Amino acid sequence: MPIFLPCFISVFLILSSVVNAQTNKNITLGSSITAGDISSSWVSPSKDFAFGFQQVEPGNFLLAIWFNKIPQKTISWSANRDKLAPSGSKVELASGRSLILSDPRGQELWRAKLSSGSPAYAALLDTGNLVVSKQDSVVLWQSFDEPTDTLLPSQTLGQGAQLIAPYSEQNYSSGRFSFDFTTDGNLALYTTNFPLFDSLNSDYLDYESQGLGFQVVYNQSGLLYLVGNNGSILTHMFSEDQVVSEDVLYQRAILEHDGVLRHYVYPKGSAGWSVKSFAPNNICTAKLQDTGSGVCGFNSYCQFGSDSKPHCLCPPGYSLLDPNYEMGGCYQNFPSQNCEAASKEKNEFDLRVLINVDWPLSDYEHYQNVTIDWCREVCLDDCFCAVGVFEETGDCWKKKLPLSNGRNDGSVDRTTFIKVRINDDISEKNYRKSNKDLIVLLSTSGLTNIVLLVAGFCFCLLHKKHIHVTRESKTTGKYSIHTFSYKELDAATAGFKEELGQGAFGVVYKGVIDDISGSPTSIAVKKLDKLPITADKEFTTEVKAIGQTHHKNLVRLVGFCEEGIHKMLVYEFMSNGTLSDYICGLPKPAWEKRLQIVHDIARGLFYLHEDCNSQIIHCDIKPQNILLDDDHNARISDFGLAKLLGPNQSHTYTVARGTRGYVAPEWFRHMPITAKVDVYSFGILLLEVICCQRNVQAEDNEDGGFVLLTEWASECYKMNTLDDLVNGDTEALANIPKLEQLVKIVLWCTEADTNLRPTMRMVLQMLEGLVKVPDPPNPSSYSSSMATRTHSEQWVSA
Repeated sequence: MPIFLPCFISVFLILSSVVNAQTNKNITLGSSITAGDISSSWVSPSKDFAFGFQQVEPGNFLLAIWFNKIPQKTISWSANRDKLAPSGSKVELASGRSLILSDPRGQELWRAKLSSGSPAYAALLDTGNLVVSKQDSVVLWQSFDEPTDTLLPSQTLGQGAQLIAPYSEQNYSSGRFSFDFTTDGNLALYTTNFPLFDSLNSDYLDYESQGLGFQVVYNQSGLLYLVGNNGSILTHMFSEDQVVSEDVLYQRAILEHDGVLRHYVYPKGSAGWSVKSFAPNNICTAKLQDTGSGVCGFNSYCQFGSDSKPHCLCPPGYSLLDPNYEMGGCYQNFPSQNCEAASKEKNEFDLRVLINVDWPLSDYEHYQNVTIDWCREVCLDDCFCAVGVFEETGDCWKKKLPLSNGRNDGSVDRTTFIKVRINDDISEKNYRKSNKDLIVLLSTSGLTNIVLLVAGFCFCLLHKKHIHVTRESKTTGKYSIHTFSYKELDAATAGFKEELGQGAFGVVYKGVIDDISGSPTSIAVKKLDKLPITADKEFTTEVKAIGQTHHKNLVRLVGFCEEGIHKMLVYEFMSNGTLSDYICGLPKPAWEKRLQIVHDIARGLFYLHEDCNSQIIHCDIKPQNILLDDDHNARISDFGLAKLLGPNQSHTYTVARGTRGYVAPEWFRHMPITAKVDVYSFGILLLEVICCQRNVQAEDNEDGGFVLLTEWASECYKMNTLDDLVNGDTEALANIPKLEQLVKIVLWCTEADTNLRPTMRMVLQMLEGLVKVPDPPNPSSYSSSMATRTHSEQWVSA
């Protein structure tokens, strides 16, 4: 290709613009458009593109060019993305000056930077290019020379040009990524030095142009490529095979808010844009950034989804800084470990497990030839350690905050430990409030501080005294719970007016009482008005069972009422209802949140079975008995059927109890009842959470029979068709190994043979990745006692 070809391409495109401008209906001097006037815009001859104001938030407008004939009104260029124009602003082609955007007071917000001379007219071309020209048709300025985040066919980029991604899908302001064609002829994708928009010193996708680039060309065939100084094509941004077909109506290349450069097409007769190709293939595992947070914000990690998009997730114990912006990073929602009291605080922390997640540049210590248990403990003992990472090679890393360049990368087998605080007395809400109160206190004068402290101390003493006078307490086991009168609860529930639901022995109502600070607090009152013969016994069972428990994944019993025929239990109110309603609603809850809920339930059951003063078998684990708090943390409730075992008891004999579809087979075989019945029910519940479906479902046929989800799961596992099980759940399908692991846990938990069924300790270890989940047995292969003994030994070794 001749060396003059690149120059010829540029000259040809400019001349084409001039010719088009001459044939267009020109925008004359003095023409203007006002923000808020929806009928006012300048359109191209074909009416494919329009120029004017687009409202992007109430009262604020973007001066933009957009695709005019499609419903989405997709924006291809904007002038004032970082300084929105208020309603009443005006853009005008001013005589002797330029194309100028001014606010309602006449203050200039933006102007087209003309190369020289005075404008004679402007025109919006059918290419989507807005040009301002002199009388002799020489182009003084064009929007194609000042792109924002989008390239259109026939558009070129010269050296020094740059695309800046938008901040988010809803926010058009400059964001965290750039596509740079540098002045030295190199082309790359960068993370910006946000909130400045210069590129950081490490690119996450280098096109290996070696300083030979002359011009970036985006042609009508949809090819985006870099032309060298000698006229040769140095590199393609997308595949060379991605040539658009004749049925494509529109196309564009855009650097989106997640840092991915995508080629979109809009076929004729379609309902919207579709992605034809994109780069990089997986931004989550792209080259590490030397500084900054990487692809996602600090303390989060990037996971590539089945929708071919990166998703930024918070690890356990962390929350999004901005709930509406997932790429903004995460914060630790609990107080960090105090190094001065590290030994005392050690028992207040635990480690949550993620698989194949890492923050490669955040480590401060590296150990070799160690075990996974050693790696776990060394992080737990270190007050600086926020995350520990263990690889099967025996390598162990300790990470400190802030965590950067987080990614879920399955190319290396890693187990990641996230340190979290487990002290229930210091919740996220209390932590935020105490910090806020402390700031307010310290911001006052010294004298005011003393007055506030003394007053607060006196108030606490008086209030504590008031509580003892007005409310009787009753000690049950280790903890005290309050007794309420019928009159108090009748008033608290406004005459038992608002029904929340129905339990096994009564109706649950919402009420309000004053907490220790005098603030109104919602409660749930379980009124036992369905009185079977065993009602007194069931009532005593529930009070005794939950009264001696204290765990964040159990619903807290506030108190009870026992006045003649009136028997009521008073619980803390769970604002987000039951797990049953949550998993069966639309849209499906997020996959990560569902997994967190499963972990919560497993921890609660493990506590009941092994950490409680007396072992408690719940006997009725099902989604309706799992409640969700303000933050959708799971709490086990309804202990009316619970069975308490003495310190020397491992099993009991009792009549069948529980709910159809969740009841273990030993209930009907006159076998000893152990904590394994809860394990069976947990397995059913785990499967329902995975699939967002109920275990027992009516068949859609004339027989009126039932289908069991567990049987279908077993069949899907055997046939290796787990994708059928989750019915198009893209988040679940994005991590098939995890899905398979969970289904294997389900199959173990629902084993008919209790000897094969794991304990909740084992289940929790499998969920957290501390124990590899073995392949579940084929029922037909394990009928002999030898098989039973072999697999029992396998659990012990695990």
